Amino acid sequence: MNTQPSLSGASHAHGPSVRLGALVPLTRPGWVDAGRHVLAGLDLAVHEVNATGGINGRPLELVVRDTAADPERAAVAMDELAGLGVAAVVGEYHSVVARSVAARADALGVPFLCSSAVLDRLTDGPTEWVARLAPAQSHGWRVYADFLLAAGRRRIAVATQPSVYWASGTRVLRDHFASRGGTVIELDTTELTPEALCDALVDHGAAALLLLVGHPEPAVSIVRAVRGDQRLAEVLIGAPAGQPEFAEWAATLGKDGAGIPFLRYLPEHLGPLGERVGTDLRERLGEAPSFVAFEGWDALTLLATVLRSHGTDRAAIAGSWPHAAVEGTRGPIQFSRPPGMGVWQWAWAPVQVVDRDPAKPDCFRVLHTG
Repeated sequence: MNTQPSLSGASHAHGPSVRLGALVPLTRPGWVDAGRHVLAGLDLAVHEVNATGGINGRPLELVVRDTAADPERAAVAMDELAGLGVAAVVGEYHSVVARSVAARADALGVPFLCSSAVLDRLTDGPTEWVARLAPAQSHGWRVYADFLLAAGRRRIAVATQPSVYWASGTRVLRDHFASRGGTVIELDTTELTPEALCDALVDHGAAALLLLVGHPEPAVSIVRAVRGDQRLAEVLIGAPAGQPEFAEWAATLGKDGAGIPFLRYLPEHLGPLGERVGTDLRERLGEAPSFVAFEGWDALTLLATVLRSHGTDRAAIAGSWPHAAVEGTRGPIQFSRPPGMGVWQWAWAPVQVVDRDPAKPDCFRVLHTG
């Protein structure tokens, strides 16, 4: 699926447009709600940039391509966008897709600002072409592990599917728990039905089950099975990857989807900028904006700042990463090279562990910050 370029607010800017590519999952098996929220944030920021003169008088144009969570499709889209002359590419939610995009960005010499994917190794080696806003998986998931340990949940089971992303998350959790006297048991959902998985949880005496699986399936079926098994009434269900963040989760599972802690990259309280952007995002989306929508706005706004100060030359944009700075919706954004990171990284966006309140599934509770 290719969507039409966005020229929101372009009446305040004139001349040939400055093109940015945007990669987001807008169709299945991609996480469609996440893609919709990323795109809402990107498009709102484009509207604001063009309403304030564009890029030095030129309108900003967003050329959107749907990745559908497919790394090969995303790589093809990246080649197409490069051929269209975009100054840079922004977006993507799925880590395995972002990794494919980052590799093509490095090979093609096209700046890529990743808004939302967290896999630590976005590239096989260091690159000057890629920067990222979302915190690395190892950082966020350690915060999540600390939350579980503080809650006395030391024997953890993870329901997994084959994926570089899920395997990476499992390693982070296993290493963190092992160093603190805890254990992590891996349960392969390609071999276990939800009912068999429940039996395995009982056999292993697990205190928590983490959903390292796709949404809506098999995550929804697993939640329903565990919630319906009286033997597992005291088992905490968790979802560090954030499945319960979006409205579809609550609509599908209702009360069964509440009380499932997940990671969210927001401060406990938004400042005036975040409140203002949040209000505008809510109007666009027709629902409360997720942290993913704020990531989209922050990423596009930072790129616009770079374009205004460094121009549209791709090498100049990539060379600006270590010097770029902007006030984002979730705090001041600057890039550095944390140990082990091959890309320029905001270290770090605020991290929360939250859940949907069982008494009010449409409301979130902050359980832990890190």
